[in-house]
Amino acid sequence: MENNAMTYEYLVIAGYFLLIIGIGFTFKNMASKSTSDYFRGGGKMLWWMVGSTAFMMQFSAWTFTGAAGKAFTDGFTVCLVFLANTFAYFCGWAYFAQRFRQMRVDTPTEAIKGRFGLQNEKFFSWALIVFTLINAGIWLNALGVFTSAVFDADIGTTIIVTGLTVVFVSVLSGAWGVVASDFMQTLVVAVISIACAVVALVKVGGPVELVSKYPSDFIMGPDMNYGLILVGTFVFFLAKQLITIMNMHDAFRFLNAKDSKNAKKASLLAMILMGLGSIIWFIPPWASAILYPDAASAYPELGSKAGDAIYLIFTRNVMPVGTVGLLLAGLFAATMSSMDSALNKNTGILVRSIYQPFLRKRGKEVDDKKLLRLSMVLSFISGILVIAMALFFKSLKGYSLFDLMMSLSAMIQVPLLIPLLLGLFIKKTPKWAPWATVILGLCISWLMTSVITPNVFAGWIGIPDFTAREDTDMNLILTLGAHVFITGGFFCLTSLFYKEAKDDNKLETEHFFKLFETPVIAADDQDKFDQQQRNKLGTMVMIMGAGIFLMVLIPNPLWGKLIFAVCSLIISGIGYVLKRSSKIT
Repeated sequence: MENNAMTYEYLVIAGYFLLIIGIGFTFKNMASKSTSDYFRGGGKMLWWMVGSTAFMMQFSAWTFTGAAGKAFTDGFTVCLVFLANTFAYFCGWAYFAQRFRQMRVDTPTEAIKGRFGLQNEKFFSWALIVFTLINAGIWLNALGVFTSAVFDADIGTTIIVTGLTVVFVSVLSGAWGVVASDFMQTLVVAVISIACAVVALVKVGGPVELVSKYPSDFIMGPDMNYGLILVGTFVFFLAKQLITIMNMHDAFRFLNAKDSKNAKKASLLAMILMGLGSIIWFIPPWASAILYPDAASAYPELGSKAGDAIYLIFTRNVMPVGTVGLLLAGLFAATMSSMDSALNKNTGILVRSIYQPFLRKRGKEVDDKKLLRLSMVLSFISGILVIAMALFFKSLKGYSLFDLMMSLSAMIQVPLLIPLLLGLFIKKTPKWAPWATVILGLCISWLMTSVITPNVFAGWIGIPDFTAREDTDMNLILTLGAHVFITGGFFCLTSLFYKEAKDDNKLETEHFFKLFETPVIAADDQDKFDQQQRNKLGTMVMIMGAGIFLMVLIPNPLWGKLIFAVCSLIISGIGYVLKRSSKIT
């Protein structure tokens, strides 16, 4: 019986893969006309596409592995990260998103060049490429952990196989394929998450029982003696997620929007999706802590990362046959989306900010079609490097995926991105300010990790040593606090050294800020692109809805069949609305 169940899971995964590949081919022609189309869809996308891809930017297999493992062991506290994401998207709706679109560039480093000059463009190009490869390696590692548990396979082999699949899809499709798959993935994540959450609540007897029966304090979690640490963690998470989402580098999602208004609405959609998901995603892990308190022991081969497979354990034990396949297919697509975006973005930076300037120095120009082919080759090479990174992180047995992601983000990502946020408000800074701020920030990270540790801090304020969990949270608070006040403060103070007479980027900076405040209005021929988006995606969504309806045929209890039927009805209805709206009226 178990073998039959796995057969259905494999069929679901295979069907979903065919659909994702179909999306790549469907949108291939829209991405093959120019490098601008390949990198950002030519800036012609509708708000609901951009909003879903902005949402998926903060979503990967890590959400259902590392973050779910954190929810299983520590209760509500994992939501703080995602609620902070919601706050960042609110700020995007209120101020940033439309202005990012108004930068009118194809790659984020072109915006950095306009704001800070050529020297900083080169510095951030290489720094961001390296960090993006590391980050994508963590995403792929998270997917490897989950997939290896499903198929009882070696994690290393799983990372290589799934990574090569991601590379194939990445090279095949540019920004149009990436964003279209993001939209499809958003629909799958939404309906499956809600279905799992509803079943989990029914199993434990409702939300009140979920909170009251949770094995430890639901809000504080275990090994937490000082509630003030949670407050501090949330406050600094707000600052951290604002820095890491609303900056010139991560603005690339909003560069896809067809105009300023669509960029603004896209951030609002991402905010709503993230706000709802912040709770819904983690109901199954919380329920699992009650229903299956020893669940992590089911996968001893994962070592300290065993808790990261908790979503798999829940779906295998509670949900109807086929759900594991659909969930895993969704995680494949989510990680593909995250990696696709990373590879696509890195390729754009390499081509526009490194290769083309190198040629121009030598008085050469390359045809845009040749650059497009080069972009595909560079995307493949970047993918191989990501696989290597994922294999390295696999060897770090002592780190949970949650701690690995949070530590990397606080130590490297935050100092790297602080100038790319504050530089939008502090307009008069010397040309050395951005790279000097990053170097100072990395030194601060080392200081807070190696010298001013949480237990050293505890000794300063006269309290006993922190527990292991408190130690991790305090390290994040201290590191993030140091970056906000010292690293960020340093960048602001560099304005005191600004000399207008020595600013050889003054005209470019003024032009950047003029564009930054000037709304983008969609081109006159935009209607045909709008119709293409609605028509193509409407068709693919209806196909996906039909595929999910076929899952009703899988031998399951009646309630299981009804879950798939309802999911299919919702998804097919959305596809029908898109198709209908694509018709000329």
